[in-house]
Amino acid sequence: MSGDRLRVTAAGVDTATIQGNDTALAVAGTLGRLDLSGDRATVSAGGAVGSVLVRGQDNAVTAGGGIGDSTVEGRGNRVG
Repeated sequence: MSGDRLRVTAAGVDTATIQGNDTALAVAGTLGRLDLSGDRATVSAGGAVGSVLVRGQDNAVTAGGGIGDSTVEGRGNRVG
């Protein structure tokens, strides 16, 4: 995903790369890998997220099945 104010809903995702501001990704199942660069993004997964890389400000990543490895750079980011 590349751009601002994008909204995507998916059943399951192997790898997601998000670049932009004010974006949202909702995954019903598992998300293998997330690479997020931008501000004010919201990512939620009903299952587990294998690994997360977040760069930017005020982003939120949540997973019902937990989050594996995570690297977070920036201010106000929430991963958990």
